[in-house]
Amino acid sequence: MKALLLVGGFGTRLRPLTYTRPKHLLPIANRPHIEHVFDLLRRHGIHEVVLLTSYLGDEFAPMVAAAKERGMAVDVAHEPEPLGTAGGIRNASHLVTGTFLVFNADVLTAADLGAVVEFHNARRALTTIVLTPVEDPSAYGVVPTSADGRVLDFIEKPPRSEAPTNLINAGIYVMEPEVLERIPADKPYSAERELFPGLVAGGERVFATGTHAYWMDIGTPRKFLQANYDALEGAFPTDAVGAGAGAVLADAVVAAPGARIAASARVSCSCLGRDVVIEDGAAVERSVLFGGAVVGNNATVVESIVGEGAVIGAGVSVVGQTVADGSKIQTTQ
Repeated sequence: MKALLLVGGFGTRLRPLTYTRPKHLLPIANRPHIEHVFDLLRRHGIHEVVLLTSYLGDEFAPMVAAAKERGMAVDVAHEPEPLGTAGGIRNASHLVTGTFLVFNADVLTAADLGAVVEFHNARRALTTIVLTPVEDPSAYGVVPTSADGRVLDFIEKPPRSEAPTNLINAGIYVMEPEVLERIPADKPYSAERELFPGLVAGGERVFATGTHAYWMDIGTPRKFLQANYDALEGAFPTDAVGAGAGAVLADAVVAAPGARIAASARVSCSCLGRDVVIEDGAAVERSVLFGGAVVGNNATVVESIVGEGAVIGAGVSVVGQTVADGSKIQTTQ
């Protein structure tokens, strides 16, 4: 089975970090997020992948090479202009021959993909959508189903008291190749807002199944940070340390090779990239520091993302901020 990974998004909510890299390459526990997706696929015996690229698509080349070295077969279907989630799938139709998996690749999850495929096959579904529970469904679109899992409707952002379910689209799908014929060629088309509702309205066999496995959309700074905290706490499977990407220190810290922490510095629940420097008296808490970042003497970084090569000046306090690559912060934020 092939997995089509949607990696064409602009990552606007994670700017300025995504001006120079797709969000799928941001680090979770010191490894590019897309590598964790590859790990999930490999654990379920899926070794054929198609990257559906658009924005900054060339930046994936090192990940493609690394995946191939790990025994995965990786193709790329590039969109010079974004075609939307369904349009991107149609753009890769020449690479699809049988039942295939689609994955919104900004999702970090431990979902049982094998169980999802079994569910799909047992119901002879045209499309199966994976659902995940959320505390407040009013911020999402919910997907009510019948007792056997058949999708009944798609309800966008219902009031919390009126939501018929708290299950939302998790961004993971199993599809039959016949679905491709229902997607217009060479034009933007949304799976969530156009393709799936159209299939349900036409009486097609669209099913959904829930997962209670770990699930996180990393598309905002808060959720990106939370995904890193969860990795440090072991909330989802990751071989970040075993792969040599870093070392677990005291207080749930992963530090990549070359990172230097002064003896008088305090670091807790944080991920430090290559060659990060934490100077005397500095404190770093619940933060992610990209490679080459420097935290000066007696500076404080809390619940923040510090971009590659950025410098937090001596005595400066940075709390709840996203600091651009190469920035020099000399006043408290």
